[in-house]
Amino acid sequence: MKEKVLNNKKNGLSMLLLFILLYVAAIGLIVFAGVKLDDGRMGFLPLMILGILWMSVGWIPFLGLKVLKPQEALVLTLFGKYIGTLKEDGFYFVNPFCVAVNPAARTKLNQSGDVDAGANNALLSVALGKNADAAAAASGEVPSKKISLKAMTLSNSRQKINDCLGNPVEIGIAVIWKVTDTAKAVFNVDNYKEYLSLQCDSAVRNIVRIYPYDVAPGVDTTGDGVADEGSLRGSSELVAQRIRDEIQQKVEEAGIQIIEARITYLAYAPEIAAVMLQRQQASAIIDARKMIVDGAVGMVEMALERLSENHTVELDEERKAAMVSNLLVVLCGNRDAQPVVNSGSLY
Repeated sequence: MKEKVLNNKKNGLSMLLLFILLYVAAIGLIVFAGVKLDDGRMGFLPLMILGILWMSVGWIPFLGLKVLKPQEALVLTLFGKYIGTLKEDGFYFVNPFCVAVNPAARTKLNQSGDVDAGANNALLSVALGKNADAAAAASGEVPSKKISLKAMTLSNSRQKINDCLGNPVEIGIAVIWKVTDTAKAVFNVDNYKEYLSLQCDSAVRNIVRIYPYDVAPGVDTTGDGVADEGSLRGSSELVAQRIRDEIQQKVEEAGIQIIEARITYLAYAPEIAAVMLQRQQASAIIDARKMIVDGAVGMVEMALERLSENHTVELDEERKAAMVSNLLVVLCGNRDAQPVVNSGSLY
């Protein structure tokens, strides 16, 4: 389906004034013909019938008046056939038998432009025990058939997904998107809003299962057969870009452009969060201890070299071993050392 943009003249105001004048003329014609008929002039009967006929069907042309605000579009069909899309803002008059089509008019997602209305419909649904469509109908709300061309933000609910190591993580994304082809959005898919939401969930699952939550050895996240340091926590920009590309590929046929995708929430699932925190703490402690030991060994080596170079003290192997042991205990301990003063001879 290819989009056809209609370049209709914005003559809605002039047509509105014309229809009102015709109504006024019809009323005047009926009154005038009625007076003449009272005088017995039956020749004015067709004029009265004409006025009554216009009063009966004159409301139909008003259905062809369409108002569009900036960044709005209206997809029009005539007896089931797609005739084109109005995209420019203005006051239009089109064929009154044209019908505007927007299958996603009643769909309310957790996104900009739908949040408040969706919440109100949900509360009304709970109160009436009906679905959102029935609740909206009961409230007298008429959904707009106009399609917004603005950039909108879709924030899907958080998902629990297993990463490449099998650890369950919770992740949430925000997708900035807009409709670029109204014909594809309306006719190629059943409901382009629901379609986008489902594709976002699918893309997140496909990408997240490639990465570990944190850097792990021997994991290939790029698919080139070489292990790398990619992770959900450390490569969030790259992960978001891959999610965006994945969604764009899937929604191309729906006439939707994905402007940007961002990770808004990332954490281990609650059932393993405490264990993973202990694991991170243990890893940090081990790394810190390793650094302390490396530094302590270097300091001991330096002390022995300086003592031997300056011939300050001549130590045999046993004394060197005792000195190394004492220095390592002092340098590697997590408490302050208690010195012992030897007042006697070294030997």
